[in-house]
Amino acid sequence: MNTPQTIPAAATTEESLPPLPRINVHAFCDTPETLQVMQTAAADRRMSRTFTEIFSGGIPAAVQYYAQTPTPHLLVVESAKPREAMLNELAALAQVCSPETRVVVIGHINDISFYRLLMSQGVGDYLAAPVSVPQLLASFSALFRPEAEQLGKVATFMGAKGGVGASVIAHNVAWLMSEKHETGTVIADLDLAFGTAGLDFNVDPAQGILDALASRERLDSTFLDRLLHKCSERLMLLASPGSVDKVIDIQSETLEVVLDILRSTSPWTVVDMPTAWGDWMKAALVQTDTLVIVSTPELASLRNTKSLVDMLKAIRPNDEPPLLVLNQVEMGNRPEIPPAKFSSAVGLEVTAEIPFDAQTFGQAVTNGQMIAEVAPKSKAALELERLAARLLGIEEQQEKSGRSIFQPILEKLKRKS
Repeated sequence: MNTPQTIPAAATTEESLPPLPRINVHAFCDTPETLQVMQTAAADRRMSRTFTEIFSGGIPAAVQYYAQTPTPHLLVVESAKPREAMLNELAALAQVCSPETRVVVIGHINDISFYRLLMSQGVGDYLAAPVSVPQLLASFSALFRPEAEQLGKVATFMGAKGGVGASVIAHNVAWLMSEKHETGTVIADLDLAFGTAGLDFNVDPAQGILDALASRERLDSTFLDRLLHKCSERLMLLASPGSVDKVIDIQSETLEVVLDILRSTSPWTVVDMPTAWGDWMKAALVQTDTLVIVSTPELASLRNTKSLVDMLKAIRPNDEPPLLVLNQVEMGNRPEIPPAKFSSAVGLEVTAEIPFDAQTFGQAVTNGQMIAEVAPKSKAALELERLAARLLGIEEQQEKSGRSIFQPILEKLKRKS
C-alpha cells in the first residue's frame, strides 16, 4: 500500500524577503493558532506597506463576506475540513472571487497530490498547517515577485552616537564586498549635510542622493543610474552633497522608492545613516535587511545602543538582531567598558572589535584609500574583512592554518591509497 507523499516543509532560513507592495490583504482563519500567526505576520516590517485585515470563520465566512464586497489583491483562507469538504468550500469561494485575486490556502491535509490538485485549479499556494511567520512571508513574497527578478539586499550602518566612526566602517566594508568578494555594491550616503563618502573615496560627484530625494516624480532605475558615481568596477556611490547650503526634509515614501530601485539594480546596498533622528530614519530601518550598529566602549554609546536594540525589537520582531561593532577599542588612557560587559548590557554579541589606530585611519582618509589598502595586515583590516564576510554570509576561511579547501578530498585519497 502506497503512503501519500507529504508536502515538503517550506524553507524557513533567513532569506532577504523584500517588503510587499501596497496591496490589500485579507485573511479568514479557521483556527486560533493560525489566527495568531497571521496577526504576527501582519505586524512584520515586510508587510508594513500592506493594508491587512484578519477575520475568523474560515472559507464560509469569506464566501459570505465577498458576496457583497470585492476580493482583495491577496486572500488567505484556512480550512480544517477533510479533503472533499474543503474542495466544496473552495468551489463556493471561486464563485465570488475575482480572477485577479491571488489566493493562499492553509489546510490540515499534508498530501502532495492534494497540493498539486489545488495548484492546477489556480490556487496561488497551499500551506499545510501548522504554519509559521517565515512560511507565510515567503509565500506572499513569491506570489508578488517574479521568479526571474533577483532582488538585492540592504545593509544599514548606524552610529550609536556621533564620532564613533560608523561612516568610515560602512565605506570600508562596502569596498571589501566589492573588491575582495567581487560583489556589486552601492553606497548610499544619507548624511546630506556632512556626508564623508565622497572624501573617503576621493571623489566629488556633481550629482547624488539629494537629486534623487528631490525628484520623486522622476525616480526610476534609469534616472537613479545617472546619479551613481562609479568608484570602481563593482562599487558605485550615491553621494551626499556634504554641504549645509540646502536643507531638505527627507520623505519616508521617497526614500522607500530609492531603496526599492537600488534593490532591483544592485546585489548589495550599504546605507550610511547619519546620527540625527527622525521619522524617515525609523522607516529606513524597517526597510533594511541587516542593521549594523557601530559603538564605542563608553557609557553614552552603551545607553544609546541599548535604546536602539529595544526599539528594533519592537519594529522588527521577526528579524535577526542587529550586528554590533565596537570601534576605537583600547584608546590610550580612556576608561572603557570591557567588550564582554558591553555585550551583556545591550543583549548583543560583539561581531567585530576594531582597535583605535589613529595613524592608519588618518592615513587612509588623507589618501582617499581604504584600510585594507593602507595596512592590509592590521587588526583593523582583518576585523573589517570579518564583518564584510559576515554580511555576505561567507564562512571564515582558516587562512592562518594554511588548510586547503581541497584538504578533505586529499585526506580521503590518502586513506584509500
